[in-house]
Amino acid sequence: MLVIIRSELYLIQFLKTTIIKNIILFFLITVGITSAYAECAMSGMSFFPKTKAISLNSMFIIQAYAFSQETIGTFKNRMVYLESENGEIVELKIQEILKGRFQLTQAIFCPISELKPNTTYFLKYTDQTEMESYEMKQWNADKKEQEKVYWKTTNKKSLPPLNSNLSLAFDKTEVVQYGCGASANAIFRIHNKSEFEVWYKTELVAVKTKEKTIYYIKEWNGKLHVGHGMCAGAFTFHKKGKHKERFTPINTEGTPNKTTEWHTFDSPFLKV
Repeated sequence: MLVIIRSELYLIQFLKTTIIKNIILFFLITVGITSAYAECAMSGMSFFPKTKAISLNSMFIIQAYAFSQETIGTFKNRMVYLESENGEIVELKIQEILKGRFQLTQAIFCPISELKPNTTYFLKYTDQTEMESYEMKQWNADKKEQEKVYWKTTNKKSLPPLNSNLSLAFDKTEVVQYGCGASANAIFRIHNKSEFEVWYKTELVAVKTKEKTIYYIKEWNGKLHVGHGMCAGAFTFHKKGKHKERFTPINTEGTPNKTTEWHTFDSPFLKV
């Protein structure tokens, strides 16, 4: 009888431990976040340019993930601005809001006046909430600490143009299955890229339905990934059929290179 009781107690303890472990694992997977959203979180913000040294006429992009997309919608009714270390304010005028297909939205801004040279500016909103203030910090790998979003101007009014020979070539489509879903992308190689940060205004069209999505993306590991990850992405694909895309490379001031020709490809999911 004692052996049976002990066995039952051991079984109950084992089940409790297993359940707790599973809860912890679920929590880590659900709320953990990386810059690539490799683990699904509930919210997150990204800010561009990524480079900290900017010209006096830079553009700015604020990108929101998941629940943080609500913040983008509020920019129509409140001011987004840069504040210098001396307290001088430069308002950022919203140019457009681009809605991604899967948990991403971005807002594009231009300053209403030229920035001052050799000046550090911090990004701010009016009526900024505590959560927004928390999200407006980024990890500094060199300092190993979180810091406020900022940029520092050079004394250059404008950047050199992008390399006129910059081109893109289709590489492949790819679908990778993960525990919480799949990533799906059309991947393009970049040739003759500039040494400066480049944004790619990307247009993706589902050929049959004519659905069109426009979004600014950046290269990753030397390539452009047009699609989505496990948890988020600017673009999605139909399970069947063809899609087409084209790119307009621009520098961080919004000066464009020539738009590429349309490239048509099969849905990545046809290979799955």
